[in-house]
Amino acid sequence: MKWILALAVFAAALAPLAACSAPEQATHDVDEGPIKVGLLTPTSGTVAAAGTDMQHGWDLWFRLHGDEVAGRRVETIHEDTAGDPTTALTKARRIVEQEGAKILAGPLLANEGYALAGYVKETPDLVALNPVSSSDDLSQRKRVPSYVRAGGWQSSSPTHPAGLWAAQQGWKRVVTLCNDYAFGYESCAGFVNTFTDHGGEVVKQLYAPLGTSDYSSYLAQIDADDVDGVFVQTVGADSPRFLQVWDSLGFKDRVPLIANETTVEQSALRTIKGDGPLGLMSFGHFAEGREAPATQEFVREFKQAYGQLPSYYACATYTAAQWLTEALERVDGRIADTERLLAELDSVRLDDTCFGPMRLDDWGGTVANAYLRKVVRGPGGALVNNVVRTYEDVSQFWHYDPKAYLAQPVYSRGAQGADWPRSCDGYAKECPLR
Repeated sequence: MKWILALAVFAAALAPLAACSAPEQATHDVDEGPIKVGLLTPTSGTVAAAGTDMQHGWDLWFRLHGDEVAGRRVETIHEDTAGDPTTALTKARRIVEQEGAKILAGPLLANEGYALAGYVKETPDLVALNPVSSSDDLSQRKRVPSYVRAGGWQSSSPTHPAGLWAAQQGWKRVVTLCNDYAFGYESCAGFVNTFTDHGGEVVKQLYAPLGTSDYSSYLAQIDADDVDGVFVQTVGADSPRFLQVWDSLGFKDRVPLIANETTVEQSALRTIKGDGPLGLMSFGHFAEGREAPATQEFVREFKQAYGQLPSYYACATYTAAQWLTEALERVDGRIADTERLLAELDSVRLDDTCFGPMRLDDWGGTVANAYLRKVVRGPGGALVNNVVRTYEDVSQFWHYDPKAYLAQPVYSRGAQGADWPRSCDGYAKECPLR
């Protein structure tokens, strides 16, 4: 009995020491061995082609630049979210809680991003990169500081200048057609807000569920003789379906169309046969036809690796990997100090990427170029988005006062910005119609 009692006393004496050394041991483990990163992309389902491009863009960065950063190997663990928020959460938990990853990247859809943000917020010492899920409020009213828009964007950022542009063309009455979920609402609202600021009227707003197989019933609700133009947003497999019906029903020759980025991005264009999309104008933050060396080098390397032109989804994860690499080098590969890593991620400023210059604002939103683009035939006959005009340093708040902007509700189906206070104060050169 005496030896049992002695052992108990000895164990009790060691307990405080063990408790003190556990965090030190955990830190030691995190800062040694490979850096595990969980990559969440949909490689099945409606947006599978775009999700596959995400995976390819991420992989390409490390293939070209090596997977060792600051003396540590970056190990990527990929999971397919299938474009479903619940699946994205399940896969994220598995990567973090079973695989031990301390960094996540992804997912794709806006509703997936909102779901993942909640998990990231509740998980201590977890850092996540958000290069694609463009949900506006993730860098506005519902910002999660540990979910960083590294190489990312906001849904409405490219469509704010689109509304101004449409007004400058003399459009007075428009119809909008967008997908019936967060990304569609935010893309539409960016256009609606600035278009109505300049005297335009939105006579009808149509919403199609993600995965709509036939857009003819929606186009049947558009009176081509009663409007000056149509704004459209589609994504994934919906994009070629919409474009096919738009062309076959003769709308292409009857009413001007302006599209958001995803309607005519490469994962959609490469599936289309014929000349239907030629001449289509769109607004986006990536243009594979951009002549800058950073873009053309990326396009060339991607095509050599995967046999096709890259979409914005590929550029986004390629840039996210570039962004993470710079931050890891700044912290010398030590990721246990989450606050320091996040501070470095927030302060990264890339002078040029496959998108163009990129940085974050004080709210964690992306400041980047937006492009007016036109679909043309590129080298080899592929459909390509060429730059018609560059809008530099486009903020998530456009030209509105940030505090006034944030006092309004986030863009949604019921809040499209048409009744927002109009404000272009101090930006007369961008508001010639006022």
